[in-house]
Amino acid sequence: MPGSPYTDLDRPPLSAARLRRALVAPYGPWRRLELRAETGSTNADVAEAARAGEPEGLVVVAERQTTGRGRRGRVWQSPPRAGIATSVLLRPGEAVPERGWSPVPTTGYGWLPLLAGVALVEAVIRLAELDARLKWPNDLLLDDAKCAGVLAEAVPGGTLAQPSAVVLGVGLNVTLRADELPENPTGLPATSLQLAGATATDRDPLLRALLRAVADWYDRWRSAGGDAVTSGLRDAYLAACGTIGRPVRVILPGGEELTGTATGVDADGQLLVETARGERSLAAGDVLHLR
Repeated sequence: MPGSPYTDLDRPPLSAARLRRALVAPYGPWRRLELRAETGSTNADVAEAARAGEPEGLVVVAERQTTGRGRRGRVWQSPPRAGIATSVLLRPGEAVPERGWSPVPTTGYGWLPLLAGVALVEAVIRLAELDARLKWPNDLLLDDAKCAGVLAEAVPGGTLAQPSAVVLGVGLNVTLRADELPENPTGLPATSLQLAGATATDRDPLLRALLRAVADWYDRWRSAGGDAVTSGLRDAYLAACGTIGRPVRVILPGGEELTGTATGVDADGQLLVETARGERSLAAGDVLHLR
């Protein structure tokens, strides 16, 4: 049957009812989950809901994205049911008295995409049993090939400076075959969990593990007032990040390039790079791992 979700038996559809039962009630902050057969961009869908006043905790999952986006406007696409495309709505600037959460200062919001990266690594290591690492800030690598990425966007506005909400989007290649992999303009090869030899490629438990890990780290971070050090998030990120200690070339947003050794991540989540002219602290940039 053309268009049937069962035409590719290696890629069964997700069940909205099963995901809601597993996530929405016991695993805060998730309040509502929407599963869509197709959408342009889950990030755009969640941002639209945020502008309409949707409270924190919306999760949108798409079986297929037609205009999915990565950082710096790059396209992130996948065949139907071959990956995980999901976005969540967070409002860290709002108090949640029943959880004991005070508003987080906007200066701490830069940790949210890194938080999602840590959760993604934990889920992949636990379920797929692969040696997953992060390339700063939040690309998931398997043997130096990109398998997933995270995109954080503020609502409203284009930066994390004064948002009323933050949308976190995750795109993970699960069963993509070699001829289906996207091209990466930075030259980093792409891969999928299946191609990397994952022990499990069932998207349902992978998605549940990812969302539960995000919820767990978000709870720790919020309970610590957005402090990445006190919550343990900074240490967890440093342990998961394969960029630290490596020679790197960084392409900055304005086109400037620098080379050096990545030495750490500061309290704001910025990458520290020791260059020939001294240490640089970088808030954004495309990082290339050098041999």
